[in-house]
Amino acid sequence: MKILVTGSAGFIAGYLVEELLKHGHHVVGIDNYSKYGFVEKSYDNHPNYSIVKGDVKDMPLMRELIADCDQVVAIAAMIGGITYFHEYAYDLLAENERITASTFDAAIWAFKEKKLKKINVLSSSMVFESASLYPTPEGEQLKCPPPLSTYGFQKLACEYFAKGAYEQYKLPYTIIRPFNCVGTGEQRAKNEKEIMSGNVKLAMSHVVPDLVQKVVKGQDPLHILGSGEQIRHYTYGGDLARGIRLCIESEKAINNDFNLSTPVSTTVKELSTLIWKKLNGDKPLKFVHDKAFEYDVQKRVPSVEKAKKVLGFEANTDLSATLDEVIPWVKQQIELGNI
Repeated sequence: MKILVTGSAGFIAGYLVEELLKHGHHVVGIDNYSKYGFVEKSYDNHPNYSIVKGDVKDMPLMRELIADCDQVVAIAAMIGGITYFHEYAYDLLAENERITASTFDAAIWAFKEKKLKKINVLSSSMVFESASLYPTPEGEQLKCPPPLSTYGFQKLACEYFAKGAYEQYKLPYTIIRPFNCVGTGEQRAKNEKEIMSGNVKLAMSHVVPDLVQKVVKGQDPLHILGSGEQIRHYTYGGDLARGIRLCIESEKAINNDFNLSTPVSTTVKELSTLIWKKLNGDKPLKFVHDKAFEYDVQKRVPSVEKAKKVLGFEANTDLSATLDEVIPWVKQQIELGNI
């Protein structure tokens, strides 16, 4: 199968492209390198992979790339950690809507005129930002109040793009919701505002790499946002990539939506303690509680039963094993000056 992956130089896409190539697919990537700049990937010279530097909003280019593809995975977007939600509230909405509309325009054209079979839309757990039912099942985004952040609202809009394109043009879709992807590959974003957290500058604002760099740089006591009781489901990037591949390949995924996540809940304090022990052993851990951001969701617990039942997907890499991969990588990036 030939698959167009937008935003292919990004964090989750890095795991996905590797997974797709490993399973015999041909991958065409497009990325404008706006977030990190050029990032070298291990598969750049793979015979079944090609990447074009370009903007997804360039419709002639998108038509050229999608013309002979069987499916497209829509990942390209302005995306970042919690500081992004506050620093780029308008841009996240406006730019991501332009990217989404352009991707769907190209996909609808390729479905009608060429051989495209389906669009796969990478949504977000943030569509459940205002949910109060836990574990939160697929479909709850249509029942709970809409997301409060512009980022969450736009991700919900992506799902409506998929539904609208199917209702009007019969373009098949799969909606994919990753939960708190953790892994290697995140670097200092070119346009991300640096903020101080105690004596450490945060450059990425995703909780796992930020906590790791604080501990590596010797911060003590450790600064965390808010109470530290915020609940997340930290899911390994390799597991997510496998789940996305199953969404692409499975006939059962057509016109369906899936939460892709580990079933394990972890508080920020528990995460911090695990990272601290891996780096500092039995050294006593003390916390300083910094003021939380407005859109720091306190609880995000997905139902994962549908993905297991329909796709046979389970995220089975535990957090400790994930950190054993991430911590050395963050250390290396600090030494290289990328974080």
